[in-house]
Amino acid sequence: MRALLPLLRTGWGWRAGPPAAARLPRGKSAGPGPHGAMAQAFYRTEERGQLYSPDYRLFFKNVAGHYISPFHDIPLKVDSTENLFNMVVEVPRWTNAKMEIATKEPLNPIKQDIKNGKLRYVANIFPHKGYIWNYGALPQTWEDPHQKDKSTDCCGDNDPIDVCEIGSKVLSCGEVIHVKILGILALIDQGETDWKIIAINVNDPEASKFHDIDDVKKYKPGYLEATLNWFRFYKVPEGKPENQFAFNGEFKNKAFALEVIKSTHECWKTLLMKKCDGGAISCTNVQVCDSPFLCTQEEARSIVELVSSSPNKGSKEEEQMWHFLGK
Repeated sequence: MRALLPLLRTGWGWRAGPPAAARLPRGKSAGPGPHGAMAQAFYRTEERGQLYSPDYRLFFKNVAGHYISPFHDIPLKVDSTENLFNMVVEVPRWTNAKMEIATKEPLNPIKQDIKNGKLRYVANIFPHKGYIWNYGALPQTWEDPHQKDKSTDCCGDNDPIDVCEIGSKVLSCGEVIHVKILGILALIDQGETDWKIIAINVNDPEASKFHDIDDVKKYKPGYLEATLNWFRFYKVPEGKPENQFAFNGEFKNKAFALEVIKSTHECWKTLLMKKCDGGAISCTNVQVCDSPFLCTQEEARSIVELVSSSPNKGSKEEEQMWHFLGK
């Protein structure tokens, strides 16, 4: 028997709800903090292969120990009324390895991106070491490459929407945390819209101060400017031109960001219901009941077992060179 999560009606449409085993008894706490510990309790990860190798994969499991897709089976929203969303952490702050949800592989494990046969590492652009936030994605979102965004006049980049988490803690690859949305930046990457959500971990010690994008300017002065420059220059060491931005690089506020998220969630629903051309995107899932791509727990386990668990030799190297691109 496969345990399907019920689809719950929210202001954002239907979503999968946590199984009864994941719900805490009334009056019981999930641990320190009201939200982050619960998010972690719902999900765990399993490594296959060696980190920093082409074969490395990080698979996700739910609280019952069943394999799931972090792209499709983790709900977008934590609560239907709050500004509270699930975020899948792909890259911890200050690291260089470009880890990402493998959108074209069944169950969408996290892997290290490969380009021209080489594992990808982002460059260190002075004064920054690697990524300057915890970087990841919102599950159950998709930037449709066939749909032109009315704000940017460019189509989507064919990925879940990206998140820059600005809290004080360095998180781990594969963590699922609850975040508050604060704003958004519209990166135009080789003619495609690549939205960047600005958010903060709800369990961050300073989270109560942050409600909108202006609070980032107030309490973390310089961070948004550094973020803009990071995205502008990060591909220059590869020989590519500077990236461009819609709205002249202006960060839009929370309300604008929420509308973008809502739109990308609708695109994802269309994708999962096979109402659009998803191309090579893998929509295999175990919990979206009405999806034609639904698979059983046994089928999901078979998918994982096909991936080598032997520790192949990894490179372990981090990017050491610094690039000075200031003007």
